[in-house]
Amino acid sequence: MNFEIFRDAWGIPHLRADDASALAYAQGYVTAADRGWQIEVERYRMLGTSAGLLGAGEAGWDAFARRARLADTARRCLDTLDPDTRAWVAAYVDGVNHGLREHGGRAPEFARTGATPGRWEPWTPLGVWLSTHVLFAGFPGKLWRDEVVRRLGADAVELFATDGPGTLGSNGWLVDAARAADGGALIAGDPHRYIEDPGVYQQIRLACPEFDVVGLAVPGVPGIGHFGHAGSVAWAITNAMADYQDLYRERLRRTGDGGVEALGPDGWRPAHAHVEEGVEVVETERGVVVIGGPDEGEGISLRQPARVFGNLGFATLPALLRARTVADVDRALEGWAEPVNVVFAADTEGGLLHRVAGTVPVRDPENGVRVVPAWEERYAWRGVHDPLPRAEVDGVAVMANERSLAAPLGTEFAPPHRARRIAELLAGRETWAAADMAAVHTDTALASAKPLLDLVECLDGLSPEAARLRASLLNWDRRMESGSVRAAAYARVRSAVVLRIAAHPSLATLTGLGPGYPEVFRPWLALVPRVAYGLENLLTADRLPYGDRLTAVREAVEEVAGAAEATWGELHRLAAWQALPDHGAERPALGGDHDCVLSTSSVPGITDLAARGPAARYVWDLARRDNSRWIVPHGASGVPGTPHHRDQLPLWLRGEPAPVVTDFDRLTPSKETPVLDVYERAVDGFGTFRLGPVDPAGADIDVLHGWVREERAVFWGMTGLDRDAVRDIYAHMDTLDTHHAFLVRLDGVPVALFQTYEPEADRVSECYEVRDGDIGVHLLVGPPAGRTGARHGFTGALADVLVSYALDGLGAKRIVVEPDARNDKAIALFARSGFELVGGIVLPEVDLPEVYLPEKRAQLALYTR
Repeated sequence: MNFEIFRDAWGIPHLRADDASALAYAQGYVTAADRGWQIEVERYRMLGTSAGLLGAGEAGWDAFARRARLADTARRCLDTLDPDTRAWVAAYVDGVNHGLREHGGRAPEFARTGATPGRWEPWTPLGVWLSTHVLFAGFPGKLWRDEVVRRLGADAVELFATDGPGTLGSNGWLVDAARAADGGALIAGDPHRYIEDPGVYQQIRLACPEFDVVGLAVPGVPGIGHFGHAGSVAWAITNAMADYQDLYRERLRRTGDGGVEALGPDGWRPAHAHVEEGVEVVETERGVVVIGGPDEGEGISLRQPARVFGNLGFATLPALLRARTVADVDRALEGWAEPVNVVFAADTEGGLLHRVAGTVPVRDPENGVRVVPAWEERYAWRGVHDPLPRAEVDGVAVMANERSLAAPLGTEFAPPHRARRIAELLAGRETWAAADMAAVHTDTALASAKPLLDLVECLDGLSPEAARLRASLLNWDRRMESGSVRAAAYARVRSAVVLRIAAHPSLATLTGLGPGYPEVFRPWLALVPRVAYGLENLLTADRLPYGDRLTAVREAVEEVAGAAEATWGELHRLAAWQALPDHGAERPALGGDHDCVLSTSSVPGITDLAARGPAARYVWDLARRDNSRWIVPHGASGVPGTPHHRDQLPLWLRGEPAPVVTDFDRLTPSKETPVLDVYERAVDGFGTFRLGPVDPAGADIDVLHGWVREERAVFWGMTGLDRDAVRDIYAHMDTLDTHHAFLVRLDGVPVALFQTYEPEADRVSECYEVRDGDIGVHLLVGPPAGRTGARHGFTGALADVLVSYALDGLGAKRIVVEPDARNDKAIALFARSGFELVGGIVLPEVDLPEVYLPEKRAQLALYTR
């Protein structure tokens, strides 16, 4: 696994390797080094064990993760991957584990929690992806709409129909080559997500003979799935706002034999049930039960494509890296699953792409609105939408989560304001260059202010202070600039109106919905945020009497008129999410607002602090890739105190993207010197074996100490040694040129200790005639529990791999082994593997300051090339 790590001025990793597998390994390695704490938190969350790491406040999420069977779904999706993609993901995981061993623990959060980096499984990246995106489509919004329908009627759903508290979005736009100043298409945008520290996107460069791609990766996931530039082609996405997850109301009962049954269209049917860490996990023929259970006699199950079809679309990721044209990107996306995205792509040959990608089931329209009864056949899935919508690009195209291309696939979409404003800005110039796009990224015009300001204009009979505020608001340019006093006044009036509308008697039945549901779903069921995001509809629809709306606005203006002046930036500050909160963290001032192109979202009526915003900005230039731009809210490193932890924040706040560097001669070779695997070989029926040097200072010693203490390892002669003694032995061996120790892993799981030595430098040389080309080896096979190789023929396959390494990797002519004469299993293994049993020998005692080896009676055996 040979690879090189380079860094640019911002510490962004640029990786170069001999092939795609080594590059995946390198990506995993550098991600663990830069984002070790972040990706370990995601692994804990996916497993439903984060409360043990982060505190009891995470227990609600953990219960959901277990009930939703996130880890089991990830395993299922890995099993369905083609062998090449599975091996590619495994290489990434091996790199993660290597990076965590060497660098992952340097993040101070590990010391704060007393935790140490763990071990990733081959399916862990799929679980991280699933965990990160399981709420992306906002299925809990169906709980809210279900309550609205039951309490206010179906027509009331439209009152709150807009971008809800849990829905994430993004902007994206494409300018074709004819409108681009340098003659190549431009793709630009910014994904809107919860702003996390470290950030949710990782700037990275992946280069090997097959491809060379810069882009934004999701830490813990291989490849560049969302935003990438491969030189001759580039791509980007936004959330399509498609509806592809369903909630079913289940009737459940326990059976006399301790099982569980659920009522479906065909009557009562057995359901899967087991208990994990005190959480009962139930799965019906529809899906996993995430609310309620058999003891309540009812529940709500979640059905989603990844669980039903065993596919997350991971085969798309390596295919995107190899794409050269828009047609290649289009083909790669045919296998995509979730989340469902709107995609732009352009290439240097003039190709353009605008389409939806993902898996959306075909079912009754009611499924998209609310919770539907599991026992009615009409709500079953009936295949998937195919083909998915696509459109021609005519000069300029925009995507901003609005109801457009993906309209047939969804229920709720973002308001049209961002999309309309981007199109208006792009129409304002004949040609665009990459450097010009910052003006679009940072635009703060707020079109959604109109309904509230129209009511402000209708006010009369105000107090003098309120009349002055009214005049100020009506003369406001409707831009949410950080330094604007009028923007702050508008936001204060808006919040006061939200609270009054939420308290209106006609909405009283929607208060207090949260406590009856699991904690993880309560944000979707809170009334005030729903009113805040649906305020335009509530101020214009006749559901609330006009007089009551006007009164709410009048009272709000009178209330705010007496408040001290402030700028919008003084109120509207960045509150990035941290797994371990740093209460002294900076909260910089922000411009923008929920419906601005600069979409920095607070929750009016609750807080002006912004938890969501542009999680990255990018501009891909197809004329010259080194004209491209990118920026993230914090920095390339997730380790506090390091130079690149938050060095991009000032640029992000100013809206200035950093240049993309593509010339390796302008990059700095990293001082990181990973200890690389020395050999790998795939074996049909078992997986990929890899040999890497034992790390005496890392977690390898914990593995080895556990092995050598077992009674089964008595012939290894170390059963009585403590961990420090084992570490000292391998630390001493690490200093020798003649003796080497390797940990053997099968698909990332440690399975054996393999040691090589030069016979002339060992006591065995006193017992036989050493020849040129001889190499001595020792082998300790790990315990079968917990490894994928615990099956018939495993030890033979392992021995064959190690013989191949000694002969082909090291160029040996003859292999020497001398297992203990009493170790019948080892002797039999070597005999089966083609070794010639030469005869018994007595190895003399060795007593050195670093190591003591007692006299040993052994069986000498030789394997000749």
